[in-house]
Parts: sequence; C-alpha cells; structure tokens
Amino acid sequence: MKKRLTIALVAHDRRKADMIDWVKYNAEFLSHHHLVCTGTTGGLVKKAFDELGVKADVECMNSGPMGGDAEIAAMVVRKEIDLAIFLIDDLNPQPHEADIQMLLRQCRIHNVPIACNRISADLMISSPLLGDPTYKSSEPSYIRFDRKNNQ
Repeated sequence: MKKRLTIALVAHDRRKADMIDWVKYNAEFLSHHHLVCTGTTGGLVKKAFDELGVKADVECMNSGPMGGDAEIAAMVVRKEIDLAIFLIDDLNPQPHEADIQMLLRQCRIHNVPIACNRISADLMISSPLLGDPTYKSSEPSYIRFDRKNNQ
C-alpha cells in the first residue's frame, strides 16, 4: 500500500491559475495526502477543494515573499517533504529570488523530487514508485571526480 505523502505546492502569482487547474484535475489523488503550500497558493487550493466538495488536508505557510519558500525549504532539509510541485513564473523577476533558488537547491541536495511544470508533476504523481514503501532511492553522491584518471 502506498503511504500518505507530504506534498509541497507552490505557485507564483502568474502560475496560480495553472496550479489550481492542476489541483482540480488531480483532486482525487491529492485528497489522500498532506499538502503544504505557501500562503496565497494554499488559500486558493483550499477554496478549490471546497468548490469540488472534496475534503483535503492543506497546511498553509507564509506567502512566498514573506518566507513561505524558506519554510518549505526547511521542511525539505528535515525530510518532511516527499514531493514538491513549484510552478515558477520564469518570465518575470521575483523579489524573493534567493528563497526560490534555496528551495530548488535543497530539493536537489536532499533528493526530493521537484516538478516545475504540469507535465513533470503529472509524471511524478503517476509513477508507481511514488509512495511505494519498498522503493529506496539512493542518496546523492558528492564525491570528487578526477578528470585526469576518469574516476
């Protein structure tokens, strides 16, 4: 049986409509898991579930510019996040770019899958490995590569 996951949902302002559409499309799957969102996104996610009449466990952090991205990054470091969906507005500058990069970096360092567009999010949540208690991913290896000896 698949375990209950903790899934982070983050979306920049110009990607929030896309996130809500994705959440509604995947409401059945998401309703079985604990969702951790940045503030405004979380409020919209709760509203979407209410409109669908679906019960969901949604926890809201601060908004991204007020530290929500950093709060979720800290959860990643503490191994409290199983998957992150972060719909980023790549076309406009963000005032909290350092926090955004920190969240992305912590997911990479701590081997937390992170999807930055809808198709990768769909592929991740449909993977039979997601939440499979028998699947054990390897920890990232950061050993020095010797170019001279190709080792």
